[in-house]
Amino acid sequence: MPERNVVLGVTGSIAAYKAVDLASKLTQDGVTVHTVMTESATKLVGPASFRAITGRPVATEMFEPTNLFSIEHVSLAELADLLLIAPATANVIAKLAHGIADDLLTCTGLATRAPILIAPAMHAAMWENSATRTNVETLRGRGVTFIGPVEGRLASGGRGVGRFAPVPDILGEALRILGRKGDLAGKRIVVTAGGTREPIDPVRFLGNPSTGKMGFALAEAARDRGANVTLISGPTLLPRPSGVDVVDVQTAADMLTAVREAVADADVLIMAAAVADYGPAQAPARKKLKKGESELVLHLTRTVDILNSVREVPLRVGFAAETENLVDHARRKLAEKGLALVVANPIGEPDSGFAADENRVVLVDANSEEELPLLPKRVVADRILDRIAGKLSSR
Repeated sequence: MPERNVVLGVTGSIAAYKAVDLASKLTQDGVTVHTVMTESATKLVGPASFRAITGRPVATEMFEPTNLFSIEHVSLAELADLLLIAPATANVIAKLAHGIADDLLTCTGLATRAPILIAPAMHAAMWENSATRTNVETLRGRGVTFIGPVEGRLASGGRGVGRFAPVPDILGEALRILGRKGDLAGKRIVVTAGGTREPIDPVRFLGNPSTGKMGFALAEAARDRGANVTLISGPTLLPRPSGVDVVDVQTAADMLTAVREAVADADVLIMAAAVADYGPAQAPARKKLKKGESELVLHLTRTVDILNSVREVPLRVGFAAETENLVDHARRKLAEKGLALVVANPIGEPDSGFAADENRVVLVDANSEEELPLLPKRVVADRILDRIAGKLSSR
């Protein structure tokens, strides 16, 4: 992945301490973070925190002799792939809206041609003030993206809209914007994730141990490479990824309906979900089935095979979770369903598969088999997307 440079502007909001966590998460995602702090921000958080997290010098003054960017401050603007101001005060938003450049951060904002993402944080009354609302709309009209603020408890002790957006949401939106020039830019990708639940009664269902981790990793990786992503997920405890359209489903029938609706203009369908092959033949009981003296017999019927019935997508990818004859089963699925790629993974190994953070897979297409070692699921996701990007470019 090419180098990605984010200029992180930190202003004098009490939420400035959360920007340290944001800088850390950006750095962990391989982003080079260049921090610019206003004078007010340094009263709340020390520049040393950002230096330690990012491994980069922190710019605090326009003409600081020891600052790499002190004289040629425009170089920060030219370096940036994204200017992220988080948190942003009402004061800095007003300066940017009116073209005022009286410190290093606002000079950078005025000089950069990179996209700008702003995460405001302020008292609710300041956010709702007509002057702030006008300034925000002015910047939106110039193409600036805003995330938040959100409703919640404020530093004043009250509640209202003005709270800094959750760091994972800001991170996701920043990575989405950075991915606009990625190898999947402009592509529409539908990813399914998690297991389905086929209800027996109000408290029981047929299901499987899938947590959705592999599908979520694929959705986030595709987003970061510029794709417009729809994630169709069965029940999961995972946080919803930012910058991705998420559709929640329960049953195999629900997932089939959601997939058919989502693929209307899709370039790729990746079926990472563990969809139930069978469900109860009878409608679920309206009341909880009580334990009796005799056995409970369930009659099962086949669910619709989603990949087999949705064939209009230009490129389709399937998963094959198997306990034996891994590649043989994958090749059979590849041929029978007309797939471009099958990701085959062995089930039953303690360190991979369902619920694990890592996976061991074999990538099978018409011409090759590539066995990957045990890798984090996010790394596996990028290896799968490398294959998909290659197939899309060759079409």
